Amino acid sequence: MPSNHRYKIPKALRQVTLWVHPEGRVIGSLFLSYHTKNGPGMEDPCTVINDAAPFLVLQRTDPEELRFYNKRAIIRVEYQEAATPPQEGVKTLHCQLSLMDGSRIGGIVRHLLPPSHARLYDYLNIADEQFAKLYLEDDHVCLVNKAYVVCGSPFTAQPGVEPH
Repeated sequence: MPSNHRYKIPKALRQVTLWVHPEGRVIGSLFLSYHTKNGPGMEDPCTVINDAAPFLVLQRTDPEELRFYNKRAIIRVEYQEAATPPQEGVKTLHCQLSLMDGSRIGGIVRHLLPPSHARLYDYLNIADEQFAKLYLEDDHVCLVNKAYVVCGSPFTAQPGVEPH
């Protein structure tokens, strides 16, 4: 029987926590490529979640199984990411997002935006990104499905997640 190893693309596992409607909290790992579309360098969960494919693959550990989640059903994704130094031209926006379930998430958006379109409104309207990336406290990142956002507003207090 021929080996299928030559058809496999090596991937790294990255632990994430998903909040999925209606299932709730799901812990597992995403498969990340060792190369981005722009060249060498590890892919990150934000790239995977904002990819055009409607489903993503999640490796669960309890129970141990593969699941294919529809991104439209994912409310948010949280994971840890090492802090990186600020990059030139990247706009920093403090904000709070109110979600359909009544929860509010406060955090910081860091995104390369043109000076004429550097508002929170402009960031939330980036059409090719279904999930907004917020930096929270302690190197935590929250990717929020824009379809579940009721409203966003500028925010000046400490970033973090407020329970409903």
